[in-house]
Amino acid sequence: MLTWFMGNLATIVICAALAVVVAMIIINMMKDKKKGKSSCGCGCSGCSMSGSCHQKK
Repeated sequence: MLTWFMGNLATIVICAALAVVVAMIIINMMKDKKKGKSSCGCGCSGCSMSGSCHQKK
């Protein structure tokens, strides 16, 4: 078991780092959504889907 772990250590470290980065991105997107920020980064005035994203109450 230890030889397998040592043989695949680089792959394990890279996968763990990628998992952390993806988790941070998802958490940031969730925080932005709660704040009402758009995910596209531009204004909604010219967007054809603005009625679906931001439904009027």
